[in-house]
Amino acid sequence: MNFENQWPVYRTRFLVRARQLTQPLVFTDILGREQSGQVGDYIVQSSDGMRRITPQALFEDIYVLMEQNDGTSAVLAPPGSRSAPENRTRASH
Repeated sequence: MNFENQWPVYRTRFLVRARQLTQPLVFTDILGREQSGQVGDYIVQSSDGMRRITPQALFEDIYVLMEQNDGTSAVLAPPGSRSAPENRTRASH
């Protein structure tokens, strides 16, 4: 799975990036915990860069996809990408 593609932005109390899994995924997070998910679950990346798996039902109950003023979904490049400031999508409160 290529995580260098752009990530849609979702919000709850905090902004996160997330992608829905298209194949099963198992990995060890930076805290040494095994994360595993099935097709339909979401891999969620917090603002500190930590990634975790959230089951589909829980994710879709909690998170709301951010939309831009033109009605399209907001998409942010992954941390470390080099885009000009005018090309970055910003979420406003």
